[in-house]
Amino acid sequence: MGEGVFIVFEGGDGVGKSTQATLLAEWAAGQGREVVVTLEPGGTAIGRVLRDLVLNPSWGDVSPRAEALMYAADKAQHVYEVVKPALGRGAVVISDRYVDSMLAYQGAGRVLSVERVEQVARWATEDLLPDLTVLLDLDPDHGLATIAEKDRLEGAGTDLHVRARQFFLDLAARDPEHYLVLPARTGIESIAAAVRERVGELLSVPSGKLTP
Repeated sequence: MGEGVFIVFEGGDGVGKSTQATLLAEWAAGQGREVVVTLEPGGTAIGRVLRDLVLNPSWGDVSPRAEALMYAADKAQHVYEVVKPALGRGAVVISDRYVDSMLAYQGAGRVLSVERVEQVARWATEDLLPDLTVLLDLDPDHGLATIAEKDRLEGAGTDLHVRARQFFLDLAARDPEHYLVLPARTGIESIAAAVRERVGELLSVPSGKLTP
């Protein structure tokens, strides 16, 4: 694998992951790096079909195990088609969600065995780990309140989202070297600056170039 860097944004719904991913991508591109911005589920053509299957309420009741396996399939194709090739070229890959979301929602949230879900997720993603995971933390009630039309997972109930949030925080606490936890409502630019500082270390960017 080349000198690519893999950055993932995680957190509950409505925390601003896509906004921060875009801001980081613009800054990283300004440093002369190839940048690939992607998402899960749905970062490939196959993934877009799977995204509809897991999130569209019109499909009705979906088995939690079937849901987990569809998320795993999305990740397997995503890593194979998008993430690993880009990292191999030396690109900065920025993904909105990755394995942690599957562990938090399909494991802790759906009350499935997290250990079993992780086994499937790690196998699907060839044990590829991010260089940094940025966790944007927010009370689920506040994040979900900003979403007018909720998808199947967003509308799955407060308890699921509370369990998922706590699991995200637990994951970050276990490995602070590879996580950056930020309150999601401290201001867009304040968050972006903190992310740039941490990513700048990975990219060996001088401190004078950490501003947009």
